[in-house]
Amino acid sequence: MQRILSDQLTRHTGRTVRISGWVHRRRLLKSVAFLIVRDAAGLAQVVVTDPVVRAEVAALPEETVVEVVATVVANAAAPGGLELTDPTVRPLSPPAAPPPFDLYRPELAATLPTQLDHAPVALRHPTRSAALRISAAAVAGFRATLDARRFVEIHTPKVVASSTESGANVFALDWFGRPAYLAQSPQFYKQLMVGVFERVYEVGPVFRAEPHDTVRHLAQYTSLDVELGFVTDHRDVMAVLRDALAGMLDAVGDRAAGALATLGVTPPPVPAQIPAVHFTDALRIAGASADEPDLAPAHERALGEWARREHGSEFLFVTGYPMAKRPFYTHPDPARPGHSNGFDLLFRGLELVTGGQRLHRHADYLAALAARGEPVEPYAGYVDAFRHGMPPHGGFAIGLERLVARLTGAPNIREVTPFPRDLHRLTP
Repeated sequence: MQRILSDQLTRHTGRTVRISGWVHRRRLLKSVAFLIVRDAAGLAQVVVTDPVVRAEVAALPEETVVEVVATVVANAAAPGGLELTDPTVRPLSPPAAPPPFDLYRPELAATLPTQLDHAPVALRHPTRSAALRISAAAVAGFRATLDARRFVEIHTPKVVASSTESGANVFALDWFGRPAYLAQSPQFYKQLMVGVFERVYEVGPVFRAEPHDTVRHLAQYTSLDVELGFVTDHRDVMAVLRDALAGMLDAVGDRAAGALATLGVTPPPVPAQIPAVHFTDALRIAGASADEPDLAPAHERALGEWARREHGSEFLFVTGYPMAKRPFYTHPDPARPGHSNGFDLLFRGLELVTGGQRLHRHADYLAALAARGEPVEPYAGYVDAFRHGMPPHGGFAIGLERLVARLTGAPNIREVTPFPRDLHRLTP
């Protein structure tokens, strides 16, 4: 008899079926026992009246893996409107050790550090696994949207010979006796691959050795990177980002509807035209000093409130960041050379995406590095490619965990990350 999942029971009313999963909850009454079995699709209620089977169920602690063969019967009061009767129950693992918190309760009562210490178990809770299902659906939507626009998925090295962004902290390691670093981003490689495929994207880990101990930063996170050639300027990149986000949220709604319901979340609409303000106007709107070189978190929150109030949008582009705050490969605004053809996308008052137009001429790279006092040698393999013809291009990177945290309302990015790596945590 082939195993079925709990959400397939409706097709088998009146039949004998086999399900397998974890003992989620047991309710042992005098003459009957209720066994709730959890699998990848949800919960199934098993009604046990036979005294022998009841005794077997009583000996199975929560989280023990079991197989149940029983008859599907309609019952409006049961989960999903169905229950399983006349069961045989067979353990598929030894009796499970009690978890450090009750997984059958609607909310996990344990503190976040305790949950993270016991992540392999905590992630079984529906509220924790729901966030990961949303994450998976978002990535599927990202890939599908870009595939439909003739982007090619690439996979770039995560061990590199030089840092991607001058001044940023990197994790150093020994590479067969030579210095190497964990990649801060696939930036250089995705630009070089524009010279091969014109349009590329990557889903992969990036590493930042920046000692941030906040609810919005991780030392390792998943970056959704895009780069496209033959752009006019950064606005072409912004248009692709808008479509990618819309595709991601559509996929979340289609593929993770149950997870959204578990968390009580409704994805916001992505406007056909996301509102945009120049950095200088953003400072004024946020009440910041006109000489501020960057936006502080409080400024981002103020801009998020403004976008919601003035445009009914949860998203806002801020363009024209000062060149001094952008990496050396950023293309300046021809009309305002002190500002860039770069942008950030704010989602609900938090920076979610950084992107922009890149330099594409070899001489411009030499000049940009010289202006910052940077030697060419560490970047030679990257810069040299621009001697061989590269089109005007640009791209962006979305932080996956930050997107999911903002979408679900999680106050800490670690709540939507299965095994977070940060200033303090290297296990489990």
